[in-house]
Amino acid sequence: MKLNERVGRHTHLFQEVEFVGHSGDNLNWKIECDALDKKEWQCIARMIWERCPPFKEAIGIPRGGMAIAECLNDYATHNIDHPLMIVDDVLTTGGSMKYFLDQYFRNREPQPYIGWVVFARTQPPDWVTALFQMP
Repeated sequence: MKLNERVGRHTHLFQEVEFVGHSGDNLNWKIECDALDKKEWQCIARMIWERCPPFKEAIGIPRGGMAIAECLNDYATHNIDHPLMIVDDVLTTGGSMKYFLDQYFRNREPQPYIGWVVFARTQPPDWVTALFQMP
């Protein structure tokens, strides 16, 4: 990294701020994954890859899951016998994961899938694994 590459980019990963989450819930703190740079996403992808079964392809939930999906695809097998990996950065209620699945498979042939998130604020659905799970 160049000396001044991050000048002016001092976003904090954990922020104490009131906001309305994607689920519509009022929340008092935020995990701002825009604070992470490419090298950090690559490291997180490696951490997930070391803990997950082989997967055909990583598909990111827009917008939060796109950066991690891009990095995880470096580890994708492209083997049709392996499941798709659906990924997101932060899971709050799991609603985005369910909605994405419903929309993604609406006009596609169903196929096996697994889910991963970097951070889970609550217990994720059974098919989703969190790298970092809040208590």
